[in-house]
Amino acid sequence: MRITFFAAKSYDKESFNSIKALYPELELEYWETELSAKTASYVTDSEAICAFVSSDVSEKVLKVLSERGVKLVLMRCAGFNNVDLDAATKYGIKVMRVPGYSPEAVAEHAMSLAMAVNRHLHKAYLRVRENNYSLQGLVGVNFYGKTAGIIGTGKIGAAMAKICHGYGMKVIAYDMYHNPDLDFVEYIEMDELLAKSDLISLHCPLMDSTYHLINIDTIKKMKDGVILINTSRGGLVKTDDLIMGIREHKFFGVGLDVYEEETSNVFENHEDEIMMHSTTARLLSFPNVIVTSHQGFFTEEALEAISRTTMDNARAYLNGEKSGTELN
Repeated sequence: MRITFFAAKSYDKESFNSIKALYPELELEYWETELSAKTASYVTDSEAICAFVSSDVSEKVLKVLSERGVKLVLMRCAGFNNVDLDAATKYGIKVMRVPGYSPEAVAEHAMSLAMAVNRHLHKAYLRVRENNYSLQGLVGVNFYGKTAGIIGTGKIGAAMAKICHGYGMKVIAYDMYHNPDLDFVEYIEMDELLAKSDLISLHCPLMDSTYHLINIDTIKKMKDGVILINTSRGGLVKTDDLIMGIREHKFFGVGLDVYEEETSNVFENHEDEIMMHSTTARLLSFPNVIVTSHQGFFTEEALEAISRTTMDNARAYLNGEKSGTELN
């Protein structure tokens, strides 16, 4: 079976090629272009395509893929809010994903963002490079003894909770499903978590019920001087309201690995272009905000796990087996 990879970067090719010998029944074809209705129309002789979190897997695209003979969409990521699953089912296309590759990678990046905005590492780094060793404006706070609020305690949220606990923080959480492995976590209602937390980290999926979970109303319920971290999905935060809260000095710091309007930016190099996204420009204008480019997952261990699970998914489909990663 041939698999056509869309938006394949050099690190994707290296990671998948490193294990290709273990899957002789699979032929891999890498395309640098992103998936769209136009690029999908060029697929030939591929029963499967491999897409990523930034890909357009809408009904329009799936219809074209179906016409080109594609029967399987392999998502080399955990998130699938960009996939029209009803349309995939209608066109007879199976969709599979990588539900868990390295929760510790994302959680560690979340804590890295929290520590960086807390201790102003982005500003300190640039100062020292300019031969400026002043400490003015670089004061932070101890995380030890503070309260961390974790919204969503699945695998990544649980990993973040353990990190915060290791820092000596009191950990509280909100989730419809309580994780029995987190015996040190106190589960409380959302409003109470917002009011008590010194650090709030988002680790929940993007669904209708969580869209714009962080908005002006929930921001007003937070402590003054709170640190907010989002390494989950950009749509969890209403950006205009976040900017309003930043301007009103509600936040000590904000760390974002994901944000609204990121789709055309993520994983791409636009350094020689004029920034056209007003939301991104406004976020980057604040001295207490750090934005990274959806790199929370980006470790050697995570890339290997993504490659292996994706290839295992393809093999299971080819053999008519269930892998447990099917979405439809």
